[in-house]
Amino acid sequence: MLATAPASAEAGTSAAAFDAFRAIDLGKRKSVVIAVSGGGDSLALLVLFARYLRETGKAVKPLAVTVDHRLRPSSAEEARLVGEIAAGFGVDHRIMNWDGPKPATGVAAAAREARHRLLAQAAAEAGTDIVLTGHTRDDQAETVLMRRARGAGRGEAGIAPATLFCGECWFVRPLLRIRRKSLREFLASAGQAWVDDPTNVDPSYERARTRAALSGVEMEQLSAEAEQAAGLRTDVGLRAAALIRSHAGMPMPGLLRLDRNFVSTRDREAAIYALRILLACAGGRPQLPDQSRVAALFDRLGAVNLRTTLSRSVIDARGTGIFILRERRNLPAPSAIQSGLWDGRFRIEGSASDGVVIPAGTQGWTDAHDAEAAQAGVPLSLARAAFATLPALRANGAMQLLDRTPVRLDVVAAPVVAPWARYLPSFDAEPARAAADLLGAAPIPVPPLAREGGGHA
Repeated sequence: MLATAPASAEAGTSAAAFDAFRAIDLGKRKSVVIAVSGGGDSLALLVLFARYLRETGKAVKPLAVTVDHRLRPSSAEEARLVGEIAAGFGVDHRIMNWDGPKPATGVAAAAREARHRLLAQAAAEAGTDIVLTGHTRDDQAETVLMRRARGAGRGEAGIAPATLFCGECWFVRPLLRIRRKSLREFLASAGQAWVDDPTNVDPSYERARTRAALSGVEMEQLSAEAEQAAGLRTDVGLRAAALIRSHAGMPMPGLLRLDRNFVSTRDREAAIYALRILLACAGGRPQLPDQSRVAALFDRLGAVNLRTTLSRSVIDARGTGIFILRERRNLPAPSAIQSGLWDGRFRIEGSASDGVVIPAGTQGWTDAHDAEAAQAGVPLSLARAAFATLPALRANGAMQLLDRTPVRLDVVAAPVVAPWARYLPSFDAEPARAAADLLGAAPIPVPPLAREGGGHA
């Protein structure tokens, strides 16, 4: 695992990494988690960041965290070795185990989700909201190529410099502009060994096959294209956010309204993107609806008395506005009260041994709601339909609508921005923030980046 490399390689990589670290806004944070598997990329991140903190004297305590997925017999020993290496650099280390049964299919995706969850948990328990990961320029190129094979679209932007997980923890990738080869040369110059994960060269994995097929020239070209695409994605997001703020409102819970001027905007690209976001939010979808279908819908919105459905949402265009609401089909079945996403639109917080969460239906509708709809200028039929899709608590024969106000046993339902409730790439932060303001969701935190390849976050 070690090879000789010139001292200039070590110095050049250190300089590039230190510049990337300076771009991280540590603010008043006292600690930062470093995700370290023991591979060359993450181990280089650990060594470089430890040096950076030591040389700059920043009062930030690093915590190296290794997630043991328990998928290979050697993983426990590898995690232990990471702890020894971290101790050599004066860095505390923690192992987080992915316990429980593993899925028969989709293991890679499940492992990734478990890894993010465990790293975020470790960060919260360490009192921070930043996890550094060792993704490289090579990872960026591989990701773009794999996404192109599946029809990339917005995925052309590749891996974001930072991603918000579950609205609480930022996964920051400071090495995205550094080649994997450079990191290994750095480790070799420093006399530091690393562990090679056998799955990295196992052709049964898509990334391993993609990695083997790419040349250095292709890596650089794909990475450069990703940076350009990220800039474009950030820009259209800013424009879409402006349209949401200027044209969208929520006159009643669960009911969105676009003013008629929205269809006459000259920025068609941003308007279609904004409409995709609103449809996903109203329908509780984790993915934005198909661009071509939304573009066709946008071209029809100039008509009055248009009613259609798309992405679990009802679109009702009238003279008083364009209304968007969750359709009543396929709403969640009554379920026990427990924390987690409900219908993709709300995050239930709290738990109770009795009672169930249900769609409100029309049982809780009152004359007061009639008056509220009339005052807001909302068609009564749409207001009632939107109300029926909201989460409610049913216990002992009574029903109470769930919202941010704690009710029985402190159970609340907080709205979320559905397409980014789990993962929010930093170059989508502005449209997500506009949608959160519209829905009354928790504010989207500012990405901890002083600068990005795709523009300021």
